[in-house]
Amino acid sequence: MNKKDLSESDIKAKFITPAILKSGWDELTQLGREIYFTDGRIHVKGKLTARGKRKFADYILFYKPNVPIAIIEAKDNKHTVRSGIQQALGYSNTLDIPCVFSSNGDGFYFHDKTETDGDIEKEISMDEFPTPEELWEKYKKYKGINTAEEEAITSQNYFHDSSGRSPRYYQQIAVNRTIEAVAKGQKRIILVMATGTGKTYTAFQIIYRLWKSGSKKRILFLADRTSLIDQTARGDFKHFKDAMTVIRKKQIDTAYNVYLALYQGLSDSKSDDAYKQFSPDFFDLIIIDECHRGSAREDSAWREILDYFNKATHIGLTATPKETDEVSNMEYFGDPIYTYSLRQGIDDGFLAPYKVVKVTLDIDADGWRPPSGFLDKSGNPVEDRIYNRKDFDKNIVVEGRRKVVAAKITEFLKGYDRFAKSIVFCIDIEHAEGMRTALANANADLFAQNNKYVMQITGDNEEGKRELDSFINPSEPYPVIATTSKLMTTGIDAQTCKLIVLDSNIQSPTEFKQIIGRGTRINEEYGKTYFTIMDFRDATHLFADPNFDGDPVMIKVVTEDDDLTGTEDEASDEPIIDIDGEIIDFPEEPDYTQIEGGGHIAEEPQNKIIVDGVEVKIINERVQYLGTDGKIITESLKDYTKSSVKKQYKNLESFLISWNNAEKKKAIIVELEEQGVFFEALNEEVGKDFDPFDLICHVAYDAKPLTRKERAENVKKRNYFTKYGDKAQLVIQSLLNKYEDDGLLTIESTEVLKLDPLNKLGTPMEIIKAFGGKPQYIKALKELETELYRIA
Repeated sequence: MNKKDLSESDIKAKFITPAILKSGWDELTQLGREIYFTDGRIHVKGKLTARGKRKFADYILFYKPNVPIAIIEAKDNKHTVRSGIQQALGYSNTLDIPCVFSSNGDGFYFHDKTETDGDIEKEISMDEFPTPEELWEKYKKYKGINTAEEEAITSQNYFHDSSGRSPRYYQQIAVNRTIEAVAKGQKRIILVMATGTGKTYTAFQIIYRLWKSGSKKRILFLADRTSLIDQTARGDFKHFKDAMTVIRKKQIDTAYNVYLALYQGLSDSKSDDAYKQFSPDFFDLIIIDECHRGSAREDSAWREILDYFNKATHIGLTATPKETDEVSNMEYFGDPIYTYSLRQGIDDGFLAPYKVVKVTLDIDADGWRPPSGFLDKSGNPVEDRIYNRKDFDKNIVVEGRRKVVAAKITEFLKGYDRFAKSIVFCIDIEHAEGMRTALANANADLFAQNNKYVMQITGDNEEGKRELDSFINPSEPYPVIATTSKLMTTGIDAQTCKLIVLDSNIQSPTEFKQIIGRGTRINEEYGKTYFTIMDFRDATHLFADPNFDGDPVMIKVVTEDDDLTGTEDEASDEPIIDIDGEIIDFPEEPDYTQIEGGGHIAEEPQNKIIVDGVEVKIINERVQYLGTDGKIITESLKDYTKSSVKKQYKNLESFLISWNNAEKKKAIIVELEEQGVFFEALNEEVGKDFDPFDLICHVAYDAKPLTRKERAENVKKRNYFTKYGDKAQLVIQSLLNKYEDDGLLTIESTEVLKLDPLNKLGTPMEIIKAFGGKPQYIKALKELETELYRIA
């Protein structure tokens, strides 16, 4: 047996796995092979989506389930023993693992993150692989676990049941780091995790392990909304069974271990505070859900609850840590012990990416000044001044504007899916009410079939609020469109929301990103893999904020004459680029001004000027995309493309050499897309009949482009394929026709042989046999490509 001839799988099976097991690792409980730890980022192209590759480690070694202590990257024997170490180090940083190995079957290359004085890297033989206890000692050193008591707490088992559910890698890190911090005596801890990433499940595992270890015996889970408490009790926390209770109507029973409570249920300015029925040292652990709200202010009455139980360990959970002059999560909790951002969630494929359609109205961009003597609908003169975007629907209602907005939303849905769940965010309750009317009129056919097609869901509308559960339920078809002001900006788990409409003046990037969070959950069973934001108020300028951490896959700016029915078919393959940023913040309580202690005051109606007869148009037709640096491209698309291409290929000659030598042209196209070249946008601007080769030659190097039809006709004139048999010539002719219609990437794939018109010439196997076999077919295809791009 020649070791060099063995595949990577053979090397793992014959050499690496036996060496690990020989060192005393349990194959069933400690040895993980080909562990996938991401779902693969979702890429969007038109209406189509595809997942990217999932990241996986060849081996992860666990001291106990969900406590990973070592990672191994395997290579075949043609590689050196250390060739996989950089890849393994990258994964170890993501997974928070201290002991890193690479192997090709000849030995192990060991990178030890716990070493500070000696050799951090060294090569060891196959017989010297460390035992579980040896690597556990290194893990404890890496994590600062110094006592037997700390070790007992940090090695406590996770909760497992027959469902087989286990934490995702980032939840595992959050749980482990929190348990380790508590074991070492840290009293204030904050976890930052993006909306939709499972904070409640993470909290459950933290509580379960600390409770079972005996380090925390009485735990309080605090929230500020009844729905959050009910969802938690019915969901992940149900496994606590009889050990758990929900505090209702200030009724206190001290016989339980785990308590769920609202701030409002424990503190009331009108009566004695219920929390004082507990002794100050009753709880030894408090979990504060959404800790940026409610008790975040130092002078908050709800903060008094935390101050009363100040001897307990306090763990804050939030997607949006708050830092203002008056509120500081960091001052109270310290720096986050772990952050999992919106961008990371999208990049890992756990959260949905999104597109942006930007619609600019003329009266928003230029303002509107009433003509002399102009009267409102009540017959009163309208004050002579320039009204702008901040005025519309807040101080003055331009009915024509609402009709245009409703028409554009309807136009978009008609070209996409008229039953796609949609949320329209408005200025206030009156605006939401008016937009419900405008959308009902614009969708009269579907509204006549079911009057719940469009519904106003705001804090003052009881019928609408009753339909909120139906709106967020994936299996309920109605309501389809919900108009709201603030009620749905947060706390709404709308798994199948596919369209978010912004017709509200959003001032802060934190509020904007929180609204995005309404659509980031994925539900592939119901076809929800991405969503679209339609922006009527220029909120997309907030993408320029340096702290923004989850960019869209496309931004399209449209005019009145642009038909939005095909917008979802337009595509950009620009992937989301990883950058770290702060998680978003948002207004505290939707549709209400919150009073300490949980009371609320309904939003006060405002007197608005209502006018009609004002013509409203949509202006500014251009397409904007995000560059590879995550910023919106402000220069012309042609100039941006030219500079991007010339970074890779300084002149036309170097591009042609690379193009002609490429095994598959698709590789060059993908490479250029990753550098920030938007081929579909260039097709729109230069011409749809040019393929990527001609677009690059023309835009970057000023060469005259040829259409696909012209290139195909040139090949047919040269008649080079007469050397093939009759059937093979028919295949070449059909491939040319296919290239003319669909482009190069289609004919480069053997899947083209299953498509019309080639499938009429026989099965793929029969077609390939016409050339003498697959190698000869591939050779003929390369000759065809050479002829297509031959330069006169």
